[in-house]
Formats: sequence, structure tokens, C-alpha cells
Amino acid sequence: MKAVLRWILLVLLAAVALQLYFAGRIALMVVVDPQSTAFQRSEAYRLVTEKGELKWRQQWVPYAELPANLKRAVIASEDATFIEHEGVDLEALEKAWEKNTQAEQRADKAASRLSSRAAPAGMAKAAKPPKIVGGSTITQQLAKNLFLSGERTLMRKGQELVLTLLLEALLSKQRILEIYLNNVEWGEGVFGAEAAAQHYFRKPASKLSAYEAARLAVMLPRPKYFETRPGSGYLASRASTIAARMGGVEVP
Repeated sequence: MKAVLRWILLVLLAAVALQLYFAGRIALMVVVDPQSTAFQRSEAYRLVTEKGELKWRQQWVPYAELPANLKRAVIASEDATFIEHEGVDLEALEKAWEKNTQAEQRADKAASRLSSRAAPAGMAKAAKPPKIVGGSTITQQLAKNLFLSGERTLMRKGQELVLTLLLEALLSKQRILEIYLNNVEWGEGVFGAEAAAQHYFRKPASKLSAYEAARLAVMLPRPKYFETRPGSGYLASRASTIAARMGGVEVP
């Protein structure tokens, strides 16, 4: 019994030590720009191992020099309540849960219809998996990119929540948005607003128009996908919608 209690105590101490380590790393970001994120390091390893080379574009731009157009576009597209929430948007999570539940129900019905049809063995088509909608805030996305792996486990989600609360407690909204815009992925080996502006529009981020900023913002959930589909009708339509909303967006 004593041995079990000792192990439990050691696990708890290790968990506390890990959170203190994360808190220290985040506190340092008040004055020190992060050199890389966990996601970037993972991508760099993937590019080197799969392609034998590392093509990387990234250039840090201070918050004051980041274009207001892009700040507004990203908030409008990714996290409309960024200014107001404390890291987690419960309403957005609830809506995402409802959409995912409805998508799963539709997928189940489609699978039932397919299975009920008579078809030669081996010829039945698999039902298309439902598209999963996320409800993550900008702060949650930053927490995940900075420190975590791409696993989708309950423990990882719990750690993401703790990191999100630490980011909101220790950093200002301006600093959170600054770090996010300078490190978020915008294509294969393309990270940060400046690299994205140069890569897609051959101009500095400071010169982006409202529509160009909106187009970059809309790419964020699936940057590699949209990088290979510049003529996407969805991308153009959604960018126009976001550009129209930007005038009413408040930035930190």
C-alpha cells in the first residue's frame, strides 16, 4: 500500500513540476520571442525525413508592425470573441459539438442505407467520414502549437486547457496574437504572417489588402490543402465574407 501511495505521490509531483515548467516557459514569452514551436519542430523533422530537405520560410514581425487587416481577418475567421473570452469559448464549443453530432448522425444514416442495398461482395462503398468541426480559440490553437503533439487524447486535451489558461493569465491578448501570427502554419514550410504574405502575394505583410488578409485567414484551418488549390471557389467566397466582417472586428 505504501509503495502505491509513493508512486501516486511521485506522479502528482511530476505533473505539478511539468505545469511549473510550462508556466515558466510562458512567463519568459512576455519578453522573449519563442524560437520555435513543438508543431514546427515536428514539421521540420517530417520534411527532412520525407523529402530530404528543409525548405523553411519564417520572419518575425513585432505586433505594432503586423497589419491591422490581418489581425482583424484572423479574429473574424478563427475566433470572433477573442477579445472577450478567457481562453475558451464555451458557446463555440457547444456549436461545434452540435455540428459534429449532426454530421455523425448523417454519416450513420448513409452507412445504413449503403449496407441495406444488395451489392456484390467487396463492391460496397464505405460511407464518407463526417467532417469534424473544431471550436478552438486562437489561444487554444497557440497552446497546442507551442507545446503539444498532434495526438487526440483526453489527457492531451486536458493539458491543452491548462496551457490555454496559463497563456491567458500570463500574457496579454496582444502578445498572444503576436506569437500566434508569427508562428502559425500557412503552407508547407511556411510559418508566420510575413512568410505567408511573401509566399502567396509576393509582398510584405504590411501591404496586404483587406481581401488578401481575409484569404490568408480563411486558409488557416487547412493551409496545406488550400496551398495546392489557389483557385478554390470556397476560399474566394469565404474570403469575401470575412473581408465584409472585418470592419466591425475589434483588435487588442
